[in-house]
Amino acid sequence: MAKTKQLSISVDNKPGAAAEIVRTLGNAKVNILALAAWVEGPSGTVTVIVDDARRAKKTLDDARIAYTESAVDQVELANKAGALAKTLDQLAAKGVNLNMIYATATKGGKKAVAVYAVAAEAAKAATA
Repeated sequence: MAKTKQLSISVDNKPGAAAEIVRTLGNAKVNILALAAWVEGPSGTVTVIVDDARRAKKTLDDARIAYTESAVDQVELANKAGALAKTLDQLAAKGVNLNMIYATATKGGKKAVAVYAVAAEAAKAATA
């Protein structure tokens, strides 16, 4: 498991909101490695993991786009049935309660990637 940073941006629930974020980062040559987005009523959240968090934060700051930064874990898995379940079972056996998770793989690819976050208390308990 690798620790990484995730940037979360609150947006209005309107066409083009996510496009503005990814365009701003892309124009600054920041590569987005993972993205998850969702809406709840009139607003939403766009979360990204990028190849250069420092450049991404400067880019967002310069564009006056507010964000929060949080630590997440990223794990690479075999792209086969049951691999994610095995990993989640291992975390559960350690008493780790996930606050958030998303995962992806390409069809026919050999690897999948899962990104997840736990409460600070749970992370401490898992390493104890």
